Amino acid sequence: MLLGEHEHALDEKNRLTLPSKLRGAFGDGVVVTRGLDGCLLAWPVDAWATMAARLEAVDPFSNDGRRIRRHFFSGASQGELDKQGRLVIPATLLEAAGITREVTVAGVSDHLEIWDRAAWRQQLHEVEGSAEDVAERLAN
Repeated sequence: MLLGEHEHALDEKNRLTLPSKLRGAFGDGVVVTRGLDGCLLAWPVDAWATMAARLEAVDPFSNDGRRIRRHFFSGASQGELDKQGRLVIPATLLEAAGITREVTVAGVSDHLEIWDRAAWRQQLHEVEGSAEDVAERLAN
């Protein structure tokens, strides 16, 4: 399970060093794609297969179905961690998420969210202010 909040920085080659305790989940490779809410998503290959199956089940003849499939699949990049646990993130994905150099990596169960650090802090502030309300709505 991927957990925690980790602050890191991209190097000059757009490589992100993943925290050592998270690397084991990505032994078979990683898929990085555009996320929702302004972040990138990094999936272990097996977890991506599950996500991809869900996306493939969306009706490709519906406008919304085509849009969501495009959002996730067209931006996806598959790769592997190098020996130092680094992941190369394509510049197009970094630009799409507004990520510059300072990032926060958040473990979210079966995948990671990669955020520009300032955007993460804003998102966290919003989440902390509404978590109780969201939990109540989900419980009903």
